[in-house]
Amino acid sequence: MDQKVLKRLVESISKSVNSFKKSEIECLIRIFHNVVGRGDVKLANGLDRNTFRVILHSIFGMTDDVLMNRVFFAFDKDNDNYINVKEWVKGLSVFLRGTFEEKLKFCFEVYYFNGDGYISRERIYDMLKNSLHQQSPEEETDEGIRELVDIALKKMDYDNDGRISFADFEKAVKEDRLLLEVFGPCLPDAKVQWQQQIGLGEIFKDLKRNPC
Repeated sequence: MDQKVLKRLVESISKSVNSFKKSEIECLIRIFHNVVGRGDVKLANGLDRNTFRVILHSIFGMTDDVLMNRVFFAFDKDNDNYINVKEWVKGLSVFLRGTFEEKLKFCFEVYYFNGDGYISRERIYDMLKNSLHQQSPEEETDEGIRELVDIALKKMDYDNDGRISFADFEKAVKEDRLLLEVFGPCLPDAKVQWQQQIGLGEIFKDLKRNPC
């Protein structure tokens, strides 16, 4: 990548991303271009969903197909089905080093599906069923999962309208931070959090041609 173009891009992104140093932003840009332009795939528009899912699985250990798709859409702010370099860096700034408030908004965005700003009873059921299946292949009974849905709504649906708004979610999580990923893991685990204390290069060390 041309050094002048890279420098301008780093300067541009750094104006809206405070959690990464400029050297780290440059590292993430280089990683992005290495992945997008690697020999077996050419992604002119950025990272597509399948490529991004591979990164979520191989680098961040995510295994839930539904939530990986939702994380992709949380990164893809312009809804063009590709993650461009700015979305990549800005998304990772929240994913890896976001404030509590940023991560709270991110998790809620991952959990609500239909664009109306609410987590419905049906979506809670689907997410819990999927999450429980990921943890244990043994089939959970519908009755058992519906009981968990009722418990979740009782604890988090403060206005008793049968769904969880952002205000409900925010209040519940602020009272009990363990509820942040209550419907399934959508943030990096403790291992990744430890790795980033060493440096971003440690997180992405298994990528071929890691430039960091």
